[in-house]
Amino acid sequence: MSTDYTKVFQDAEAVEKYESVTYAPDTYASRINERQRAYLRGLVTREFDGRPPVQHDFACGTGRAIRTLHGLVRAAHGYDTSAEMMAKAAEVGSRAEFHQVAADGPVPEPVPAALPAIVTMFRLLLNVDAGVRDRALAFAAKVLPTPRSGMLVVENHGNARSVRHLRARRHSGKQWFAELSHQQVGELLGRHGFEIVERRGFSMLTPSLHEHPLARAADAAARRFPGSDAFAVNVLYAARRVG
Repeated sequence: MSTDYTKVFQDAEAVEKYESVTYAPDTYASRINERQRAYLRGLVTREFDGRPPVQHDFACGTGRAIRTLHGLVRAAHGYDTSAEMMAKAAEVGSRAEFHQVAADGPVPEPVPAALPAIVTMFRLLLNVDAGVRDRALAFAAKVLPTPRSGMLVVENHGNARSVRHLRARRHSGKQWFAELSHQQVGELLGRHGFEIVERRGFSMLTPSLHEHPLARAADAAARRFPGSDAFAVNVLYAARRVG
């Protein structure tokens, strides 16, 4: 995780704001989280065929992905650079063992655990540089050495083909936020031996539009069309190691 991330979330006030304001009920972020929760629980139920996996949540933050899978995993491990984030995760009821990792240096070692496993990475890729992304995927590859080991789920909350990108074009083409294309995410995963097996979009809207009833209705309708995930702002990718 990047130095900026580490510095920001060493502050207890920033951590509290992230949990209680950014993810307050009925906010843009919390609505997406609810959709992701339904999808991820369905994915685990379907893909692990009655064999509950062990969850390794990298950059676990306040434990949203951990809480998402409560009751569907045998055990959960959260990894983060911020002790404050992990303390908040425990405080709000995330049932896991938490492990603080260094912000840089060698690839962190996952806690030894039985397979199958699921590795989750939410709100990480856009918040760090390319080197840290590769370090995170190398961690996932350690947890999941073979196709039968389990699954990796990563989030891209800034798809480069979304409405969010089109709005940037209106600002003289200046990039004023981080973004990743589906191709870039696929190439990142491919470098570490992963193949995307499923892609799902969760909102076509930017935060500034989510309060508009007509925009929300249009978003709900658009998400029902096959292929709409190509243009979603927020996307999850499920992947397995290549055999």
